[in-house]
Amino acid sequence: AVNIKETDSAFVVELAAPGRTREDFKVEVNNKVLTISGESKLQKEEKDALGKYTRREFGYEKFRRSFTLPEQVADDQIKANYEAGVLHIELPKKEEARQKAPRLIDIL
Repeated sequence: AVNIKETDSAFVVELAAPGRTREDFKVEVNNKVLTISGESKLQKEEKDALGKYTRREFGYEKFRRSFTLPEQVADDQIKANYEAGVLHIELPKKEEARQKAPRLIDIL
């Protein structure tokens, strides 16, 4: 599952991916497209008392999500981190796209 939220200074993408490590992910930007991909391999085996396999299972998961970035994203400043089963990607807005605080104009 992916959540996307907007703040005054950035867009934030959160991808739920419990049980993975940060090495399982690949995050890249190419031509204003953010691509998040990952894969993991699982190998589970059970052996009897003599060391012979009684059961051996292999699993493989792969995923890929792509998002077109809006023009106001400063794609050279994107940051990502993986914490508590959630991949967080911060997409900072360009300075000119950030919402500025209201300014009081004196009347002459």
